[in-house]
Amino acid sequence: MPSSSAVVTPREIFLYIPNLIGYFRVLTAVLSFGCMKNHPWYTLVLYGISGFLDAFDGYAARKYNQGTKFGAVLDMVTDRCATSSLICYLCVIYPNYCLLWQLLVSLDLASHYIHMYAMLSSGSASHKNVDAEQSKILNLYYTNRKVLFLVCMVNEFFYVAVYLHSFDFFWLGTMMVWLSAPLWLFKQFANVIQLKAAALILAKIDAQEKSTKEHEN
Repeated sequence: MPSSSAVVTPREIFLYIPNLIGYFRVLTAVLSFGCMKNHPWYTLVLYGISGFLDAFDGYAARKYNQGTKFGAVLDMVTDRCATSSLICYLCVIYPNYCLLWQLLVSLDLASHYIHMYAMLSSGSASHKNVDAEQSKILNLYYTNRKVLFLVCMVNEFFYVAVYLHSFDFFWLGTMMVWLSAPLWLFKQFANVIQLKAAALILAKIDAQEKSTKEHEN
């Protein structure tokens, strides 16, 4: 690890341990997409590895003092792309629920993008720095690593279980759907709260900027 006085290059950032874990997450996720049509077991293993490693990139970043903006964005984008891609395939195997899948993808992407943009616009160093005054639910969700990991993991379990349900011999998928449904619903509720809170932050920033300009004029 370089000393505090050493010059860190972009190449070194790309090769940080948590980012290497992130690349492997991307690889296993992409491989799982290619297996979804005919190989549910491979899909379960590969997608599961990608999701499980989500807990380790953050741990590595803290342990080796290698937290970076690139790593944070890589982590969030990987999560969103993996979930969205899985839901896209659910549109194929459950076309009658296509509108529901579209709404879920839209809610997930919109709430996280607007939240990250709002936090950066307000001067926060991380999208996870949510004050309890802003939202007690989001504060618990983002500041408690155990809660964050559990909710995200079970949310993925739900979509994987719905996928497995389409294969008759995967009776376990049906049970997983019902067991994971409560926390999945909580995740969707948290997404709505996140979207609303982020919109309010941006509106406050806009109002402050408009008031300042009118006062100067």
